[in-house]
Parts: sequence; C-alpha cells; structure tokens
Amino acid sequence: MKKNFSIIFLFALSTLFFSCEHKTTVEHSTTGDVATSPKTDADIQRYNLQVKQQQSGSRTPCDTLSVIEYVLNNYPKGSYLVNFDKTFTFNVPKPAVIYLNSGSNTYVFAVIAKSKPGERLIETKNIVGYDQSFINLDSTHLGTAFFYLTLLRCDNGTFTKIWEAPIPAHGGFNYLVMDKWAYNGTPYVKVDFHYARGIGHIDYNYFFVDGLTNPPHLLMTYKGIDFQRTIANFNNDKFPDYYEYLYYDLPNRIYAADSIPFIWDVKDSVYVNTRNHRQTRPY
Repeated sequence: MKKNFSIIFLFALSTLFFSCEHKTTVEHSTTGDVATSPKTDADIQRYNLQVKQQQSGSRTPCDTLSVIEYVLNNYPKGSYLVNFDKTFTFNVPKPAVIYLNSGSNTYVFAVIAKSKPGERLIETKNIVGYDQSFINLDSTHLGTAFFYLTLLRCDNGTFTKIWEAPIPAHGGFNYLVMDKWAYNGTPYVKVDFHYARGIGHIDYNYFFVDGLTNPPHLLMTYKGIDFQRTIANFNNDKFPDYYEYLYYDLPNRIYAADSIPFIWDVKDSVYVNTRNHRQTRPY
C-alpha cells in the first residue's frame, strides 16, 4: 500500500512540476514575442485602440485617439504617443499633447517615443516617471527610447506633420507645457524630465524664434541640489541665453557661489561661455 501511494505521489508531483514549467515557458515566450516582434506589438496596439474608440463617447476631428492612430499608421513599429507622468498613484495618466488654435488652423504638439532599431521594443511604463530616469544609465536592456517633440496640423480631420525635433533624453519623462519668454514674449514648449540621480529635473525648452511652423530653437535648463541653469537675455537678440550656476558642495552646506553667462553664437550654432570662449554647448 505504501509503495503504491509513493508511486502515485511521485507521479502527481512530476505532473505538477511539468505543468508549472510549461506555464512559465509559455508566459515568457509570449512576453518575449511582444518585446521582439513589432508585428505582435502593432496588433496589440490596434486592438487596444479599437477598444478605446468603441468605449469613447463623442469624438472630435484630430482628437487624442486620432493622434494615437496617426502614430500607429505613419511611424516605425515600436513608436508610441507618450503619457504624462502620474500626478497621483491611482489617477489615469493623460496623453502628452497640447492643442493650439492659430487662425483657422488647429495644431497639436505631441511627445512621441520611438524604439531603437535592432533592439527590443520599448514600453512606455519604462520611460515615464521619476524612477525611469535611471534608464539613461543603461537603457539597452529595456530597449532604447528616442523622444521627439512633434508638431502636427489638423486639416479636415487629417494630420500633417510640420516638423519633428529630437529630445536628448531616453527616460524619465514628466510633462510638457507651453510658456512665454519673459524678455520678449516668444512662445516656447517646455518638456520636463525627472533627473533622479541629481534629485532634480531637466527642461528641454523649444523656442519658436522663427514662428510656429519652423523648427524650434532648443535650450536646455535644469535644477537640482547642486546644479542649476536658468534662461536669461544678454545681447537682446531673438535667441535665449542662460546662466550656468557654480555650486560649492561643502560638508555642512551646498550653495551657489557664482553664475556664468552663456550666449548663443548664431555663426557656429553653439552656446559660448563668455568667460572662456573655448567652452561651448550645443543647447
């Protein structure tokens, strides 16, 4: 009797082990297929979009769902309209878009992330938020994201891409907002990224120095516990300049000891340190 019971027990245990192992393999395979198969990912995106379209109430031309559909139909596979970071733990994140009416035209600013070709596809949950700013250290394991600020124009329910400006960051997206330069009222879009390593944030500011429909001018600003850069005006031209602050990090306190002006050099298309002209910055 004991012998029969042992045989039955061993058979049941081996069956359970095989079932668990098989289940794990299938789940891993499924996840791997989505991460490495652009077609599978696109099929999932289309299904999710269809569900949202069916569940939505009244629609308007060129609404957010239309932006998502435009990206899905016109961008390389593995591209996504990004969401804002969550303000609270349980709130629903909003898509990273800004609608602007100018004359008879409707424009849409959108933050779009593309996957690096040849790597696994990115997931938006890995590139948005405070903790996700660490992905800049080594993003290849989860796929490398390339962010773009894009301007779309709505023409009778159809989108036309006006320009696309790269955002030099790979993770930690927070939000975007439209603002005006205090000096002369030039409008610009600020794209904010978390910077967890410095306990701060980085802003990529796109100034429309030549009008809305021309590619913008990029100026990076930031603020953290021991670093800061702020927008300034030194030579009264249309391009913004900036102050770079020099911090002293002492055992008992951290403070800004000096501020260094950088001016935009139109000829060389770089920012130049006014105290050391050999030191330049691209944005």
